[in-house]
Amino acid sequence: MTASRVLVGDLAVPCREIHLTNGESIRLYDTAGPAILPEGGLPPGRAQWIARRTGDRTPTQLWYARQGVVTEEMRFAAIREGCEAEKVRSEIARGRAILPANRCHPELEPMVIGKAFLCKVNANIGNSRVKASIADEVEKLTWSLRWGADTVMDLSTGPDLAETREAILRHSPVPIGTVPIYEALERVNGRVEKLNIDLYLDVLREQAEQGVDYFTVHAGVRLAHIPLTTRRVCGIVSRGGSILAKWCLVHHRENFLYEHFDRICEVLAAYDVSFSLGDGLRPGAIADANDEAQLAELRTLGELVVRARERNVQTMVEGPGHVPLHLVAENQRLADLWCDEAPFYTLGPLVTDIAPGYDHMASAIGAAVIGSQGCAMLCYVTPKEHLGLPEKEDVKQGMIAYKIAAHTADLAKGQPGARDRDDALSRARFEFRWADQFALAIDPDTARSYHDATLPAEGAKSAHFCSMCGPRFCSMQLTHELREVAEKGMADKAKEFVETGAEIYGK
Repeated sequence: MTASRVLVGDLAVPCREIHLTNGESIRLYDTAGPAILPEGGLPPGRAQWIARRTGDRTPTQLWYARQGVVTEEMRFAAIREGCEAEKVRSEIARGRAILPANRCHPELEPMVIGKAFLCKVNANIGNSRVKASIADEVEKLTWSLRWGADTVMDLSTGPDLAETREAILRHSPVPIGTVPIYEALERVNGRVEKLNIDLYLDVLREQAEQGVDYFTVHAGVRLAHIPLTTRRVCGIVSRGGSILAKWCLVHHRENFLYEHFDRICEVLAAYDVSFSLGDGLRPGAIADANDEAQLAELRTLGELVVRARERNVQTMVEGPGHVPLHLVAENQRLADLWCDEAPFYTLGPLVTDIAPGYDHMASAIGAAVIGSQGCAMLCYVTPKEHLGLPEKEDVKQGMIAYKIAAHTADLAKGQPGARDRDDALSRARFEFRWADQFALAIDPDTARSYHDATLPAEGAKSAHFCSMCGPRFCSMQLTHELREVAEKGMADKAKEFVETGAEIYGK
């Protein structure tokens, strides 16, 4: 597999080419960026595009789309998706897609999030007071991108927040999201009651100036919703949601993010930062799924979607959480209905609560289902969910589980070209092209190591069996033999027919 660029006019769009041993090749969507990151950060590839728009009143992708303008970012994203740029523009104008691309993040390689496009995956990284290292966070970023993260959220709550975020942004070719309430709380030394809108807006402006592409804003957690959580098994499990709920109760006032939502929109519109309207009351247990609190917040988020769009701010909506399998599709249906088909961005959902250490699997099941129903982006869950801060291997396992879920959703939606890689791998498997199977796998190294654990010899890479069946019981080899017999039989029958005909008509 080799990293390369597709040249379309003046745009060089990243991709990965897999060259197969039979002469074919498969081109894949690539988020990884350069193999080795430059020490000072990535080149500012969008700088000229951004400079040409200096002075525009509302420089958001939504505003341009509504004016009928196809931006360079829209063209770039369309090439990655394999579709026409007009499709990207029209979906953004309709509000069914967003193209998160802060004008202060020129290193960004544009992408689009929406139900009409490939299902995307977000990876969460970030430090805490328990463990913090800027170098570690940049490594987590590059590792997430290696395994296909389409966006990355920096959820840091530890020291050096601005410095950590700066390092991540300057090295990221994908959109970066944050939860600004975390930094606001750090600035008041964890005293929730000291939070206020002016402090929050200062944090927004500073993070927007750095280049953050989308903010999770928990403006849907309203004072009236909080009593609805009292009978829950797990109460309020969102960090941001719990912070705002406590603020509301301490002051017995409406959530200041809801009250001052229009002021927040002004900041986001100035930088073209997208909203990710946070699900602060998402269910944290199967027993709490689709309860009054969750659904009341979702209705409020639908109201906020309309208000944000009126101000030309791109908006997606966050979803649950812990949801049993039979209710997963209902969550997507209600989000589409109440939030006017704004892109839905869900954590999982986890379809059972009994899988600590394996929650990446439990949630990938729900993620595949909700993705097939039109969910635009899936937030990965790692094996450490509910247990601790993810390490490098946890990031890999979470990303692989979710890339499988997203691809499964694309297959179910009939996304154009989604099946090409599956078909290529199936042909390689049937033709015993082991090296091609490995190359086409989502994790080539693991696929190869599992095969080589029992058949390491190079000759085994062309053998017509693996250690599961051995040389005499391989069903696909037996199928090859069956076809050979059938083809020979047909040839013999044809020969007999010709000879019989010649004998008859010759007379």
